[in-house]
Amino acid sequence: MASVETAAEHERILREIESTDTNCIGPTLRSVYDGQEHGLFMEKLDARIRNHDREIEKMCNHHFQGFVDSITELLKVRGEAQKLKSQVIETNVRLQEDGKVLIGSMEELKQCRVQQRNIATTVDKLAHCLPVLEMYSRLQEQMRAKRYYPALRTLEQLEHTCLPRAGQYRFCSIMAENIPKLRMHIRETAMTQLRDFLESIRKHSDKIGETAIKQAQLQRSLDSAVTLQPRALIGRRGRKEAAVVTESSGEGGSPLSEQDSGILDVEDEEEEDVPGAQDLVDFSPVYRCLHIYTVLGLRDVFENYYRKQRRKQARLVLQPHSNMHETLEGYRRYFNQIVGFFVVEDHILHTTQGLVNRAYVEELWELALSKIVAALRTHSSYCDDPDLVLDLKNLIVLFADTLQGYGFPVSQLFDMLLEMREQYGEILLKRWNLTFRQILDQDNFSPIPVSTEQEYRQYTSQFPLQDPELEKLSFPKKLPFSEFVPKAYCQLKEFIYACLKYSEDLHLSSTEIDDMIRKSTNLLLTRTLSNCLQYAIKKKNVGLAELVQVIINTTHLEQSCHFLEEFITNITNVPPETANATKLYGTATFKDARHAAEAEIYTSLNAKIDQFLQLADYDWMSAAQSSGGLTTSDYLIDLITFLRSTFSVFTNLPGKVAQTACMSACKHISTSLMQLLLDPEVRQISIGALHQLNVDLKECESFARAGPVAGFQGDTLLLAFSDLRQLLDLFTQWDWSTYLADYGKSTCKYLRVNPHTALALLEKMKETSRKNVVLAQFKKADRDRQKLIDAVIKQLRNLIAQHHA
Repeated sequence: MASVETAAEHERILREIESTDTNCIGPTLRSVYDGQEHGLFMEKLDARIRNHDREIEKMCNHHFQGFVDSITELLKVRGEAQKLKSQVIETNVRLQEDGKVLIGSMEELKQCRVQQRNIATTVDKLAHCLPVLEMYSRLQEQMRAKRYYPALRTLEQLEHTCLPRAGQYRFCSIMAENIPKLRMHIRETAMTQLRDFLESIRKHSDKIGETAIKQAQLQRSLDSAVTLQPRALIGRRGRKEAAVVTESSGEGGSPLSEQDSGILDVEDEEEEDVPGAQDLVDFSPVYRCLHIYTVLGLRDVFENYYRKQRRKQARLVLQPHSNMHETLEGYRRYFNQIVGFFVVEDHILHTTQGLVNRAYVEELWELALSKIVAALRTHSSYCDDPDLVLDLKNLIVLFADTLQGYGFPVSQLFDMLLEMREQYGEILLKRWNLTFRQILDQDNFSPIPVSTEQEYRQYTSQFPLQDPELEKLSFPKKLPFSEFVPKAYCQLKEFIYACLKYSEDLHLSSTEIDDMIRKSTNLLLTRTLSNCLQYAIKKKNVGLAELVQVIINTTHLEQSCHFLEEFITNITNVPPETANATKLYGTATFKDARHAAEAEIYTSLNAKIDQFLQLADYDWMSAAQSSGGLTTSDYLIDLITFLRSTFSVFTNLPGKVAQTACMSACKHISTSLMQLLLDPEVRQISIGALHQLNVDLKECESFARAGPVAGFQGDTLLLAFSDLRQLLDLFTQWDWSTYLADYGKSTCKYLRVNPHTALALLEKMKETSRKNVVLAQFKKADRDRQKLIDAVIKQLRNLIAQHHA
């Protein structure tokens, strides 16, 4: 079976050798040599060769004659061929000779065609490379000129359009490698410029805010009735915004300008008197950086960075200096910085598309508003100068109006100003307290002498004096009040003006202003002026004449209260009969002060009387003398003289005040003399001492009858001495039977004698009488008197016991 397969394989190889090109017979023969039947194959190959040789031989034998004929013809053809060959060679030589020029021309043409093709290829390649080089050159120029936004646009065009067309060249690869570096450089440079811009506006926000406030102030002064246009401070904004819109579309050029960031010099102010924010600040770094980051696909990164940095700056701006409250300039710088900050943010809001939005700005403003109000509350509380508070209020109003013009809500600022109004009122009260005290300290408490009509009109213009009788008097004459009255009245009006100044521009109604002024004026009257008058009345070394003048002054000030009402009505245009209108408490204030002065007069007069009574030096053990030999005590004479001179200056006082003072003085004298009799330290009193006291009492009664003060009816003033008079009459006349018999009856002669008082005085006389009895060695008259005193004492004790039961 194996031999059959081998034979078949050898047959196949032989057929393949016969039918295959000799160039490809190698693999076939290799397969033979690789096998194990090499010898057998060689035998078959030899057999096949012998078969072919036999067939060739048969073929040759069959075609031999034809072959001979062909050889004969071939020999003939060879001769002709030799001739033809020689002719061809000759022709070729001639052709070669004739074609040398043509071949040279053809070579030249070929070379020219090659050069032409190379030139066309070069031109084509250059056509693609030159824009790359031109674009790169333009990029370098823009980079050198710091025009980064168009440079970034150029870079985008170079990367996505020009370089792909140029092909793979080394310089293109270098450019492609530099593109990310250039982008990073542009990004970092733009961010650096933005940082410079942020630092610049942080440093110059004071100037920006000052300019904004000045323009708002100018706008308000030009036409306070016209509503401020929002964002009026952005000077020539329309022209600037048009440029921004153009650049936002991304078609050519850079946004706005390519100037350095910072505050620009304002030299040409012909177009506007006050430059706008756009005139002071170059916002191009912001726009440029925004566009660059937008192109780079990093707009969110830029927005977050910008907002984060501005929030940090806001916190710095809103942090007031520790000594801001010391001067108005400190507040002004604080407000200028805040206004400058929000003017910039408002401009960015309206000139960029989404860098900041309204919600972000409102959030910043709410944060700022809370911090501003807290800072102002804290620092204004340190202020004790009303002028500074008033200037601060005007500055806050201007600050609020400026920001309100940009659409920021400022109601909290005006609410805080209403809170500050209370503080301002307290500071005013403190200042006017010092003013009133200074006026009182400088006042001489004497009527004002006027020598001419001009002086008189001068005082009546300061104080509404209406006294027809005084006007009829010829010059020189005296006004009834002292310098304090016109000065105090003028100060009251000045206080009202000060309150009115604070209420201006607070958007309050006339009724609210009127109510505020009246309440503040009431505080001034009831607290400040009242305390000052009490201070003047209660201070040491104040004389009766001064107290009298205080009463006269307060009387005239009380009469002027309705003029103050009219004054407030005229400046607020709110009639006093308006419902819920606050009334002035001036009348009550001056009445209280007058009553205090009257009480102080009574107290001072009694204190002076006490000083005289301290000089009383009675000899309580003096012997009895005839009434003709006794004289009034010296201290009492001096006291009566003092009272006469004192009551003589009471002529300008209201009648009841003078009468009350006189009655009070007489009662005090009577009570003091009674106390001298009943003094526990005086243990013994003789009848002679009672006679001396009786003489002094008669002098007092004489003074009372003389009528030191007009207005008393009959002997009314004598009633002040009636208690002492009846007591002395009872003892000097020794009319005990009448007293004991009529006691308790309304017709009793000694109705005002208290049995306790009589008993106490009898006890002292008993001691004296007992001592005299011992010294007189029991004289009968003294013994009888002693017995009589004992009997009266016993009866008085029984009377007291019965009355008590």
